[in-house]
Amino acid sequence: MKDAPVIDLAGKVAIVTGAGRPRGVGAAIARRLAQAGASVVLTDRNDHGLAEVAAAIASGGGRVATMAADITGEAEVEALINFAAGHFGSLDIMVNNAGIGDLVGSVENFSADAWDSVMAVNMKGAFLGIKHAARHMIACGTAGRIISIGSQASKSGISLMSAYAASKHGLIGLTRSAAIDLGKHGITVNAVCPNHVPNDLGDWQRETLSAARGWSMEEYWTRFRGRVPLGRTGSAADTANACLFLASDLASYITGEAMNVSGGEEYH
Repeated sequence: MKDAPVIDLAGKVAIVTGAGRPRGVGAAIARRLAQAGASVVLTDRNDHGLAEVAAAIASGGGRVATMAADITGEAEVEALINFAAGHFGSLDIMVNNAGIGDLVGSVENFSADAWDSVMAVNMKGAFLGIKHAARHMIACGTAGRIISIGSQASKSGISLMSAYAASKHGLIGLTRSAAIDLGKHGITVNAVCPNHVPNDLGDWQRETLSAARGWSMEEYWTRFRGRVPLGRTGSAADTANACLFLASDLASYITGEAMNVSGGEEYH
């Protein structure tokens, strides 16, 4: 029996957006891709946190660069793509991870400005990342990988999070349509949909939403464990592992998918 294939991304170049939180999903994805040999460009809306994440990757022998960018601005996204290609020589993997998840409230009281802010980052930002990564990959003849980070809220409604759920549902439609458009170029487009991840944003969401629903933390975790067949919370590393697979040659015949990483909580 042959050994299981080892994922090797040596020679590949990846961009990971929203990678400026050391405990965040973006940072975990960047670390995992770098560990597999990819050169990684980290970006966030400002420099805060990028240097720390980059230093951790570099200390492990990874090749890494950073560039602050506002992913809601088309010129900045295009500049980001050009920076990655100019710095490392190509662009093979685009991970649209940046998102807003901290604007919450019941739909009848949710402001239009807050709605627009969520859509600008979670939908427009992902669209621009897909668009300009694809344009570069097509021009270079690269059979690239585009991966967007959705959520359990991509599949199910969540109280007090109408804008977030709408944006993440929309991300799946964008993923599926882009996969059809780009398949003829050999470019795959997929999404990864984690459930609750305990990190900076996840902790805030858990505490804020539990308080709004009148739940104690003990009640939250009791309810959570009752919903998740594997009986544990997901980690940023779980999402990063799914991205590593989708970025690899092992997933070359997978496109237009929205992969759940939820311990069995979400199954459609």
